[in-house]
Amino acid sequence: LCGIILIVSRDCKIMLPPYVRQSSIFAAHGIYTIKERTGIIMITRTQLAQTLSCAMSTGADFAEVFVEYTRANSIVMRRGKVDEISDTTIAGVGIRALLGTRSVSASTTDTSLSGLLACARSVADVICDSKVEADIHLIERIYPDIHPVKIVPDTAHKETKVDLLRECSKAAMEYSSEISQVTASLLDVDHNITIANSDGLYTSDRQIRTRLAASAIASRDGENQSGFDGPGRRMGLEMFDFINPADVGREAARMAMVNLNASYCPAGKMTVAIENGFGGVIFHEACGHSLEATSVARNMSQMTGKLGQKIANEKVTAIDDGTIPNAWGSINIDDEGSPSQRKVLIENGILKCYMIDKLNGRRMGMEANGSSRRQSYEYDPTSRMTNTFIENGPDKNEDIISSIEYGLYAKKMGGGSVNPIDGSFNFAVSEGYIIREGKICEAVRGASLIGKGSEILMDIDMVGQNLARGQGMCGSSS
Repeated sequence: LCGIILIVSRDCKIMLPPYVRQSSIFAAHGIYTIKERTGIIMITRTQLAQTLSCAMSTGADFAEVFVEYTRANSIVMRRGKVDEISDTTIAGVGIRALLGTRSVSASTTDTSLSGLLACARSVADVICDSKVEADIHLIERIYPDIHPVKIVPDTAHKETKVDLLRECSKAAMEYSSEISQVTASLLDVDHNITIANSDGLYTSDRQIRTRLAASAIASRDGENQSGFDGPGRRMGLEMFDFINPADVGREAARMAMVNLNASYCPAGKMTVAIENGFGGVIFHEACGHSLEATSVARNMSQMTGKLGQKIANEKVTAIDDGTIPNAWGSINIDDEGSPSQRKVLIENGILKCYMIDKLNGRRMGMEANGSSRRQSYEYDPTSRMTNTFIENGPDKNEDIISSIEYGLYAKKMGGGSVNPIDGSFNFAVSEGYIIREGKICEAVRGASLIGKGSEILMDIDMVGQNLARGQGMCGSSS
């Protein structure tokens, strides 16, 4: 801002030019801004404090304001042509008050002071009926950004994104003459949040994610089989310095051709070897959800009350880590403003901790640990996973396969579901092979793995050494 003198009144609203982002000069004067190319949400720190005081005015012991401005862009290409372009904006404020383990929340898109106070009053009127004066003083906390972004996708030319999709789609179509259809999509999300609460916390985070997905269909004699690949990162378009779009397209086509040539998987109980990457969905479904305080706090989890107990084979060490730089599930802060953590959930088979948000932590008598997530400002926060995986084990990958006389090698996993109360789960195998006499043999399709999480974790007897992370989306609560 060379050559400009800036005079700030604490409660004024300032329209910032496009090149100005959140910076110390504005934060120092209590100006909160979320900027993008066509709009701005602005709420001053004084207004946030007034809103919190209002939410607590009838006797709540805690109040929180969650401000969100999210831009999501998507381009879909089918048969080599752009078929769909969409951009979505989510903007609003969620207000929550707690009294013990009672929670009341409301949301609004009216970010004027009068709109915020009206929303806060609706919460206060329900939470209690006392009359309390709450003096809120907000102190800003700036947490380090360990997920740097170089190229903000929302500012890139559409042509740049289309070229990436075209490269991906072309490679998939050229993989085989039996690839009949290819759909490629590019998603980028610019998620901006600010959290202020009655404990005096005032902090914000900007979370940018990019994902390329390719789906290919292989056809022969009236039969169709599909393949999919969808890498993503907590990055901007610089993600493509590490990911080749053509490789993504070829991988989707390869899977489709494998399934087209595969026979149906035999049913029955058998030994299963699960590959790395998205194979980690077995842990996500088998016990990940059961370790979220969302279910643990209500005694609706098979893992309730088992801290310090052996729940898995001693070779299993399971981690939930939101601090991995630029990883798909990483965050600087969670949706309650707590810094992200690396949590050892299971260590050598022993249950060490749960994933906990504030409200469920109160129910359990335990501290929150950076695990709070919201679908959007309209939803209450709850406990969720970040990057969740089984740590490298002591076994060589080739030894795992050679140890199996007859079984299934699940090279690629699909989606699944779980009932956290009893741990029963199911999920699809999108690419599988029969193992015979310690060797990977013919491809099979149509396999679904079912079981109970508590049993599966104890039955794991070998863990390999090629840790990799796959990217996915989960549709659980909030």
